[in-house]
Amino acid sequence: MNKPVIIVGAGLSGLYTASLLSENGIECKVIESRNRIGGRVITEEAAGANFDLGPTWFWPEHEHAITAVIKKLGLKTFTQHTNGDLLFEQSTESPAQRHTLPAHAAERSERLEGGMQSMIEAVADTLPANTIELNKTITAINMNHEDEVSVHAVNSEGEELVYGGSAVVLALPPRLTKRISFSPELPALADLPTWMAGQAKIVAVYDQPFWREQNLSGQALSWAGPLQEVHDATAATGQGALFGFFNLSAAQRFQLGADKVKKMALAQLTRLYGDKAGMPSSVLYKDWATDDDTATEEDALPLIDFPQYRPLDITGPWHGKLLIAGTETASGSGGHLEGAIRSAERTASVILERN
Repeated sequence: MNKPVIIVGAGLSGLYTASLLSENGIECKVIESRNRIGGRVITEEAAGANFDLGPTWFWPEHEHAITAVIKKLGLKTFTQHTNGDLLFEQSTESPAQRHTLPAHAAERSERLEGGMQSMIEAVADTLPANTIELNKTITAINMNHEDEVSVHAVNSEGEELVYGGSAVVLALPPRLTKRISFSPELPALADLPTWMAGQAKIVAVYDQPFWREQNLSGQALSWAGPLQEVHDATAATGQGALFGFFNLSAAQRFQLGADKVKKMALAQLTRLYGDKAGMPSSVLYKDWATDDDTATEEDALPLIDFPQYRPLDITGPWHGKLLIAGTETASGSGGHLEGAIRSAERTASVILERN
């Protein structure tokens, strides 16, 4: 190929697709609208440790693709803490019930030292210099008469840019493709909900995981809310942390405001784990429904069933010139990091077979 493959999106799928192609001598250009790489993988620092506000763990027993990538990159892992009793909260009027789960009831999951962002950075490090361009929003993709593709973008200063490519990989949630104009027109894609786009995540950070002293695992399920589930998020370096997902809808969170939502979550953690839980050293919060690079209006609606994610094949004049990647397009483990890796492997394989 004389022109590079243009990859739209510097999340795990986009970066790993570029890595596999570069490894095989295919030049790539990765264009990202955010000012960072990682997409829905985001790790923030608090109290001298790193905590994930997106995906947190993987399951090595059956997620073989990501396990192989982590081993290939030489990243260090540690086992997610699940030892101890689980709490179940039915209402705010009565104490949470303690449940001792049978041994090995929880499938072993692993986390990365330094957070999931360490994998994103390690994959990016496999790419040639200047492969990734940040703060560039794609506005249009056109097929030229010479059977080459032109990708139009706008940078953060409002300047228009044009990239020439041999093919384009859209490594972003399928619903976001509606914001891009295509010439010739792109056939309608299946409406696949964006995983995690309607959810929010909170991490409360403490000096140490004090709940473990009470033989509590840090896991909790609640009908009372606002958190519907809680997990131990303690860092590999020992700083304690609890994280939770909300049963509040995106609209409810927006109406309450972030400060009120965080205050309600800390009140619930106090009910569950005592006064220490209400006095974190830091609180990290990410509402993915307000992230324009992730969510659309449709994603604000709560998911009722697990979406039927699958590859999206492009027909018509765009066949062979436009591919859709991302965890929503994985035939297995869609929505997980495993799905993102599998999608990248499938996409790279298709491109390599044609060259």
